[in-house]
Formats: sequence, structure tokens, C-alpha cells
Amino acid sequence: MKKRIFLIVLDSFGIGNAPDAADFGDEGANTLKSIAASPEFNAETMASLGLFNIDGVEVGIPSYRPRGAYGRLFETSRGKDTTIGHWEIAGILSNEPLPTYPDGFPDGVIAEFERATGRKVICNKPYSGTDVIYDYGREHEESGALIVYTSADSVFQIAAHEDTVPTELLYEYCRAARKILCGKHAVGRVIARPFVGRWPNYTRTANRHDFSLLPPSKTMLDLISDAGMDVISVGKISDIFAGQGITESHPITSNSDGMAKTSAMLERDFDGLCFVNLVDFDMKYGHRNDVDGYAAAIAEFDGWLGGFTSQMKAEDLLIITADHGCDPGDVSTDHTREGVPLLVYQKGIEPCNLGTRQGFCDIAATVCDLLGVDSSEIEGTGFAERIKKMKINREELYNEALEARKNSYCPYSGYAVGAALLSADGRVFHGANIENAAFSPTICAERAAFAFAVSVGVRDFVAIAVCGGKKGEEPDPACTPCGVCRQVMAEFCKGDFEIILNGRTLTLAELLPHSFEM
Repeated sequence: MKKRIFLIVLDSFGIGNAPDAADFGDEGANTLKSIAASPEFNAETMASLGLFNIDGVEVGIPSYRPRGAYGRLFETSRGKDTTIGHWEIAGILSNEPLPTYPDGFPDGVIAEFERATGRKVICNKPYSGTDVIYDYGREHEESGALIVYTSADSVFQIAAHEDTVPTELLYEYCRAARKILCGKHAVGRVIARPFVGRWPNYTRTANRHDFSLLPPSKTMLDLISDAGMDVISVGKISDIFAGQGITESHPITSNSDGMAKTSAMLERDFDGLCFVNLVDFDMKYGHRNDVDGYAAAIAEFDGWLGGFTSQMKAEDLLIITADHGCDPGDVSTDHTREGVPLLVYQKGIEPCNLGTRQGFCDIAATVCDLLGVDSSEIEGTGFAERIKKMKINREELYNEALEARKNSYCPYSGYAVGAALLSADGRVFHGANIENAAFSPTICAERAAFAFAVSVGVRDFVAIAVCGGKKGEEPDPACTPCGVCRQVMAEFCKGDFEIILNGRTLTLAELLPHSFEM
């Protein structure tokens, strides 16, 4: 059977409390806490998966009955940037931080870059990406000089107007810089930052492209693709790993575009890993200290997530995490050293607390284990054995349906039916048939249970027990859901949904092989 794992990185979605935050000047930083105070914040779906149940999370109301596995990860590598964070997620520990340049790049590096491109360099200092084109864009257009700047990250960024330096030529300049920046100057990423417009109304385009340092050793991406499985990149994942281990890449223009392309993957018959990065949280909001913008972006993702989880197949598994923090409420605009969330969801998963884990690389080991790939060449301690399907106690669920049958209102037929509907988060919703003299408004027990569950926001279901027969008599073994009830089940459930009857259990696919499709 094919196995599909969706690994989504919410770029910079830290949850605070990193024990070594003071070493990075980030003591007290907490991205989640900052954005949770915004009126734009909403994380209802992630809360249902266990976001506010995670150890050390200081905000939100923990779910009484989470529907996922949840935990907290602390980074072990000596860095707080995108490259090192993703490398660690993929199974590489970096004991030395990648080089940064708070005073700009050395004269020798700049001189070599100028010789390689035939253009002068302006700026060469840490700068905000939007501010740098405002302050240097006009000079760049007039002289043709390239705007080179950096940040607190290990990056060499080149900004150029698309009319002055065509995008493909800018990419060539980045490739030249990538060759120069090696050895002690091996920055994590060389980034093309094209922009358009006329001063002062410049805007950066979606043609950004990252030219990353090759990972120093194998990652889970190599191990999975070497095993003949798919490794599909959505967003800048392929850029971060310099394409190494990637079998298919889908660049995106925004979080919304990334979510749409991830949803499209649910329709694909792939076998392996779909690795997603949603960068807007970091690029558009964290670095710009935009608390409300960040909160609204999380709310948008959370709204999408509810639909995504409901459409997942029974064997699909989802992991949500982050690569570092970027607290928009912090005094700086830099990345922040924080713990990150670990949310794991599969339909029918047994909820559990995965605790606090040292190393993002535990994700890599787990993904490999779940896909049946040897993970001995990478770092990390897997938690695959903790990811278990919920066990359905069919006898207990049927007894609850028997109890619900006592509430049947059936003065016209005298045929009493009870139902007990089990949701993916372990809750049970009861229903009994309710008749009416007009007959057509009669509500079946199964539909009563579904109506109750759906009306309080539940959409994922595992099984339903149904029993019926003449009131006061033992249940009838021939009592099965009517055609309308079967179609209602098909509206919310997949083919492996179980219908537990008196003495037998059927799947929805067996009971209704040809449902109406939306």
C-alpha cells in the first residue's frame, strides 16, 4: 500500500522557551505568544490537534480531547536560520553556525564578485529587503550597480530591477556568487531579489530564487528518493536543499498558492514525502514586526487546514512544524531562537503527548521509519512507534447504540433505532429515530447522530454502531442504515468507515459502493 506523508513547515512559527535563547540574544522571544494577542489570531484547527496542549505553551486553551499527537522540538544545531533549521529537520546536525556578516562582506569577496559580473556593488551591509530597494533602487537604475546586502541570517542577497537586470541574468550573477562564497565564506543561501516599479514605489516580485549551499551529508530526502519513492517539494524546499534528493518541485508565489498546491497533491497518487514550506509568515510578517499580519496569516492557514485534514485518505499522515522563530513582537527584526511545534495527524490516530524532544532531526528519523526507509545514515530518534491508530471497541460502541435506542420516539411504526457515532478524536455522538405523523419528516437515528456531531464542528469519523427492532424486543439483525443515511455517511466519511450492526461489521464501501459524488 502506498504511503503519503505531508510535512508542512510554517516558516518561523516558534513557540518560545528555547533553553539556550540567551546565547542568541533572544531570551523571552515567543512568536506564538505575540501573535495570539492579536484580534486577527485564530488557530481553532491546530488547537484541536493539540497546539495549546504542547509542553511550555503559555497561551490558548488546551483541548480536552486532542485529535492528534503533539510535542515540542528544540533545535540542537548552532544556528537559527532557514538553512540549518531545514537541514536539521531532514537529519543533519550543524555544530558550527553558517557565517554571517553584521558589517557587510569582506572587500576581497566583493571585489571578486564585481570582477565576475562586470558590475559595481552598492550597499553591502545588513538591511531590510524593502528598505534597501527604497534607499538604493534609484542609484541602481541610474548606474547599473548591483544592490548587495545581508541580514542576521547567513545570506548574500542581490537586489536588481527587472528592467535593469533581466531575471535570468540576475540568476547568473547569483550562480557566480555561489561559486565565490565557499570555504569560510560558505553562506547558507545566495538569494536573487528582483523588483519592479519606479522610485519610491518599488515592489519585490515573485521571481525570488535561492541558491543554497549543498547539504554536507545525506538527508532523509536522499534516503527516500534513493529508495525509489517520491520527494515532492512545495515552496522553497528544493532551493534550500539545492535540489538534492528532490524528485519533483513546485515553486509558489505566496502562502495561499502553497496551500492550493498542497491541496492538489491530495489528488495525486504519489508514494513518499510531500515537503512544504510556507514562507510568508517569516518573510512578510516576522521580519517586518507585523503582529496582526502574522496572526491573520496563521488564521488563514488554520482555516485551510480544517478542510485539508478532512480530505486526507485513511493512511495519509500530516506533520506540522517550524524551522525557527521570528517573533514579530520582538525589538529586532531577526530570527529568534525558540522551540517549535510538532503536530502529527492521521485519521483515527490515538492522541498522545510526544513531549519535549531535543533535535528537529527526530522528524527525519520518524518519516523514514514510517516509509520503511533505513534511517541509520542520518541523525534523530524516531517516534513512529508512538503514532498509533485508535482502536475501535466495537462491543462498547454497540452497547452505546443500545442505550441510545431507549430514547427513540416511534409511536407510528413501533420500530426503535439507536446509533452511536465515533469521531476521529474519540468522542461518541448518540442518535435515536424521531418519527412524525407526516412521516416524511421522520429522522433516522444515524442522521440524528451525524447532525449532532456536524453541528458542533466535527467532520472526521471512524465508525457508527446501529441497532433497531420492535420496541421492547431484541434488536433485529436485519436492521441496516437506509439509503438516505448511507449517502449522509458518504458525505462525511471515506470507504473504510465502519458500520457496526447486530452481529456483523461492514465498511461504507461495502454498504454503499456507488454513492453520489460532489
